[in-house]
Amino acid sequence: MNTYFTRGKDQNKSRLLSTVLIIALLFCCTGLCGCGKNGGKALSEYWAADSEAAESLCEYVSKVTNKKDSENFIPVEDRIAVFDMDGTLTCETYYTYYDTMMFINYCLEDHPERVSDDLKAAAAEIKPGYTAGEELARNFAKAYAGMTVKELYDFAVEFGQKETDSFNNMKYIDGFYLPMVEVVKYLYDNDFTIYVVSGTERTTTRAIVANSPIRDYVSPAHVIGTEFEVKVKGNEDVSSNMDFKYADGDELVFTGGFIQKNLNANKTIWIEREIGQYPVLAFGNSGSDTSMMNYALDKRNPYPL
Repeated sequence: MNTYFTRGKDQNKSRLLSTVLIIALLFCCTGLCGCGKNGGKALSEYWAADSEAAESLCEYVSKVTNKKDSENFIPVEDRIAVFDMDGTLTCETYYTYYDTMMFINYCLEDHPERVSDDLKAAAAEIKPGYTAGEELARNFAKAYAGMTVKELYDFAVEFGQKETDSFNNMKYIDGFYLPMVEVVKYLYDNDFTIYVVSGTERTTTRAIVANSPIRDYVSPAHVIGTEFEVKVKGNEDVSSNMDFKYADGDELVFTGGFIQKNLNANKTIWIEREIGQYPVLAFGNSGSDTSMMNYALDKRNPYPL
């Protein structure tokens, strides 16, 4: 296993844990719980032995998976955990987000011939500390206009194999926080259904997840992300999808249109639309994740934290 370094400092687990905000009721508990399908101590490989967050999560899981605890038990079908990706599961700073670096590379290095001068200028202007808002996401959608869904997926995978400019001995796809990977696996082993609810475009998020250490725990169907418009190739200018049909061999292509940036309230809205029930756990690292966290904490949730 490689050890990665940032700015010459070892990314040890103690510092890493302090960067992650976990919304899972932080019970007071005395030690790591021995629970989960595989037995033994949970969350012990990458989490410090005295981590209050790890202890609290383990205590919570121990209660909600115990059928004898009638007050706290949660049936398997209702064990829904939602995770933000950038900044929670993967590195999003120094230099910046995976999808943003992918956009910069696409416009300025890999395929500058495919994009407008305006998009090249937008890519060149991105600096550390920028706001990953809707305007930039709209530029992403424009840049990938004409690509099939598979082509964007494949490009996202290909980009992930590039060496980062910001870290030594690391590819973009390797930016997953191993303590958080351990959390995902731990919940999966305790029969939680894991969803990744990201501000990154959905196809790109699927490509990242499918090539990451959490690929065995999150299916493509359990990825929710920012939405770009997709149509059947040859019908990009037809206003309604009701006016044409998909036929064998047709290609699904990005039109350059933009639907929604999956941040803030959109995270809650799309969780409801796609999952159809409250999550019992929500994990995030920024203000744009608080809506889905508040949704998990909503007093109408049948399994309040």
